[in-house]
Amino acid sequence: MRFRPPRSTAVVAPAQPAVPPPSHMRAVLFDAPGDPSALRVDNVPVPAPVMDEVLVRVVAAGVNPIDAKTRAGAGVSPGIAAYPVVPGFDFAGVVVSSPFEAHPLQPGAEVFGMAAVPRTPGSYAEYVVAPSHSLAAKPAALSHVEAAGVPLAALTAWQLVVETAHAHEGQRILIHAGSGGVGHFAVQFAAYFGAHVTATASGANAAWLREIGAQVVIDHTTTRFEDVVADVDVVIDLIGNAKARTGTRSLEVLRPGGLLIVVPRGSWPDVAIDAEAAGVRATTFVVSPDGTALGTIARLLDSGAVQVYVEKVYELGDAAAAHRQLEAGHTRGKLVLRVSDG
Repeated sequence: MRFRPPRSTAVVAPAQPAVPPPSHMRAVLFDAPGDPSALRVDNVPVPAPVMDEVLVRVVAAGVNPIDAKTRAGAGVSPGIAAYPVVPGFDFAGVVVSSPFEAHPLQPGAEVFGMAAVPRTPGSYAEYVVAPSHSLAAKPAALSHVEAAGVPLAALTAWQLVVETAHAHEGQRILIHAGSGGVGHFAVQFAAYFGAHVTATASGANAAWLREIGAQVVIDHTTTRFEDVVADVDVVIDLIGNAKARTGTRSLEVLRPGGLLIVVPRGSWPDVAIDAEAAGVRATTFVVSPDGTALGTIARLLDSGAVQVYVEKVYELGDAAAAHRQLEAGHTRGKLVLRVSDG
């Protein structure tokens, strides 16, 4: 039998005439760890892509807790080789240059994805370079501002719910901080795959969380979740022991052999020991940039099965104000920086 290689399913976007980027761009920087006032705007060189990297003109950039933690000296700051640093992982924009002529993402293609901060400059800038594997075509149903709020939070939620918890029909999942950036995606993914979802949040977000898939919402300001929840299969803990010993208390509500996934890795160094003593399993978690999974998420967004909620949009020069709101807590969904016109 003759071997017939499988036909490629990659769609090569029609290339537009290449327009060379400028030599410099506006970007948000910080020169040393500090509070939000450390962020400033300046002109810096446009990054040059190498190997499989794609150069993207940024239309909007998402704001994530990891950005604020890095600016403050935690997060991914151990990987910073030199200052100043351009922060920001999430972005949506338009491809300016591709690695090669037949690459699936050609100049003019609308994309969204994650930058490789701090190995390369981040997305709080007019241009960003990113590895091809961390990009996907922007959902057609979303604006650039909406799409910029998706990548890191949605990939984190997808990898927590689908790839680690293996959400399925009848499974009981408790999600702490269900109304936040990661949380509101985790609630939707878990519900999409048939799990029974309980979420903790403030009472003001209860009705909204029920609309997007939570069967039960516990107001953390009035009720201790361990008093009303028991025998769950999985706890997705987006708070950890940084506040009110949420992680330790979560051990009490798991069934024997249940799984606790703790996302704030530094808040509870003894999680594995404590989980074993309680007769349950535990793991920490780190998100992986994944353009293939992001493409799947894009299809769910285009179909309307999943939604992104953007609470507020700031201009690029107001990044410090965005960080202040983020650190104040209680943000519903995502905050986004508008960088340029779409």
